Amino acid sequence: MEFDLRKGIQVLERTPAAVRALLSGLGPDWTNATEGPNTWSPFDNVAHLIVGERTDWIPRAKIILAQGADRKFAPFDMEAHFKARGKSLDSLLDEFARLRAENVVTLRGFHLTDAQLALEGEHPEFGRVTMRQLLATWVAHDLGHVAQISRVMAKQYRDAVGPWRQYLPILDR
Repeated sequence: MEFDLRKGIQVLERTPAAVRALLSGLGPDWTNATEGPNTWSPFDNVAHLIVGERTDWIPRAKIILAQGADRKFAPFDMEAHFKARGKSLDSLLDEFARLRAENVVTLRGFHLTDAQLALEGEHPEFGRVTMRQLLATWVAHDLGHVAQISRVMAKQYRDAVGPWRQYLPILDR
């Protein structure tokens, strides 16, 4: 499927509610579980999504749209979300929903044309990337984290499912 901004926004708008539906009201056995050392819990995933809302998608889109002399993106801090530890998951879910709603309004307000979707910025690792690629990545990133949250949660019952494990590939990924 080619990137379609309207269809992408449909996913971006739904992610906070999907994550909230998966996690709200659950105890720490679910929300703080990981897949092992150096892996992220569902709580960590929500905190990471918040960092992206603040420092990644819209700030990078603005750099691309400005088309200034310096189009370099700041590197993404892959550990910034650990600063959220100690906060409540409900407060993080609320913050994610608020920030995402604001960012979708901003994104819509850009009224992006095909020409603007082709504009480039400079990623610190990949080099030149287009606005279209950035926005498609935002959508895929959301879906990846929804899948990651689900996978981490499913693995909590890896042994409890007994012989059905052979039919549940999510438990061994």
